[in-house]
Order: sequence, then C-alpha cells, then structure tokens
Amino acid sequence: MAKTLEQAFDTFLSWLAPSATEQNKAKSHKDSVKSCLENNFGCYNFFETGSFGNGTGVRHYSDTDYFAVIPVKNVSYDSGYTLRKVREALESTFWSTNGIAVNTPAVKIPFGTYASETLEVTPSTFNGLINTPVGSKGYYDIPNFDGSWMQSSPDAHNAYVKREDERLNYKLKPLIRLIKAWKFHNNVPINSFYLELRTTKYAESESSIVYDIDIRHVIKLLYENNLASIQDPMGVSGYVRACTTDVKRQDALSKLSTAYSRVEKAYDNREKNIDDCFYWWNLFYNYEFPSR
Repeated sequence: MAKTLEQAFDTFLSWLAPSATEQNKAKSHKDSVKSCLENNFGCYNFFETGSFGNGTGVRHYSDTDYFAVIPVKNVSYDSGYTLRKVREALESTFWSTNGIAVNTPAVKIPFGTYASETLEVTPSTFNGLINTPVGSKGYYDIPNFDGSWMQSSPDAHNAYVKREDERLNYKLKPLIRLIKAWKFHNNVPINSFYLELRTTKYAESESSIVYDIDIRHVIKLLYENNLASIQDPMGVSGYVRACTTDVKRQDALSKLSTAYSRVEKAYDNREKNIDDCFYWWNLFYNYEFPSR
C-alpha cells in the first residue's frame, strides 16, 4: 500500500529492480558459452552489455546480454549465416537446453524460466576506437536485421546514459526502467535499446526528474513521433528503429495510443483525485502498479 504517488513509484521500482539471484543462473554458464565460442570461432573477448550491464534491466523480463568478439576472418559477410553457425555451435554444446534460437542481433540461450535467465550472445568484430560525445570508445560490427552488419558501441551508450543519470541525481536509469516496465507488462514490441536512447535524449533537456510527469512526457513524445527511428546521439549506430517489423510497429502504435490515453488521465487526476490517478496508473502498467 502507498499513501502518495511518489511512494508508489518508489515501491514499484523496488519490485522492478533485478535481484542478483535471478541473473546467476544465466551467468553461471558464461564460461562454458565463452569456451564454446573460443573453440568454434576464436572468440577472444566476452563481455556483458545490455540492460543489466547498464543498470536499466527489469526483473524477470530483461535478458542477460554479452558481446562475443570474434576475428573478422572467422565471420561471414552474411551476418545471418554467422548467427546460424553460432546457434548451431551452441546447440551442439548445450544439447540438453531447449529453445536456443537466433534473435537478431544475438543468439538466445534460455537457461531458465525467466528472461533474466536467458543469456543472449551477440557475435561481433572489433573496429578499434571511435570519437563520440562521451570520449573515445571501442566500437564493433554486429548483425543487423538485413543480413549485413551495423556499428555498435556499448561503452559509448553506457557512458551517455551514466552521464545524464548522474546529472539528474540518479533518476534517469529508474525512469528508463519504468518505461521498459510499461513495454514488458503490456507486451509492447518496441526495441529496449530504442526506448533507452529516446528516454535519455529526452532527458538531456530536463533539469530534474519526477517519475509520473516524465513518464507522461516520454510516452507523449513516442506517440507524437509515431515511433520514428532515432538517430544515435553518439553517432555510432546510425538510425535506430523502434521495431523490427512493420507488423510489430503497428501493434506497438496501437498499444502506445492506449498508453497515452491512460497516462493523460492519470496526470489529469494527479491533484484532484488521487484514487483515480492510481487507477489509471494501474491500467497503464497492466494491473502491476502498487495499490493505494
């Protein structure tokens, strides 16, 4: 139970924060996954990326992500072929694990029930250093959705989010987690990386974060932009798409329209009727929000 909206969001964030235990099941396989990729592809670096690595993961929903850095000579010009070969190698090693599959740009290995127990491996090649607004960072080629390769720099993107999070009194990462919670609890097929970039880019012009107000602003931004691609603020990944297919984009736009209506109603009742405000936030989060 929460008496105020601020208390409710603080409680909700405590529910959303991943526990160390739930990641251990996936991470316990890290060395054997790395060994498989070393033996089959000459992988020489294996490091954590993604939401958990950046502190914006959602309990039970966010995968545990790793980059597997492979010599250029050991990957194909066709990134889809490389992903299939990685999947086959992992299937051979983890023959008793069901559901190993390509999930571009990665191969996912479900080691447990929850997404956090799924280890996702992204094959990559190291390109050296690139100048970004947050300094010189390592960048990589990773598979894209068209069978070729695209550039990525987890170090640059993590530093970008960290910079803005620190400036905003460590409230940006929780805001990103709250936006991702909407996505996961409503099964909205929007790329988590896209949401992270959109939210951080929005936050650049803010001087403070108040969760319910800024969730409303981010959802409004997504809605009014019609989920348009965003140009990577770090200048590394080009334009980042919201969804992987047009069918998923239409589904996401429909759910976004509903979310925008609900968050507006929650905001309208923020001062005049706190019970109604809680009601609309509960609908927004598909009945997962703390009660009053």
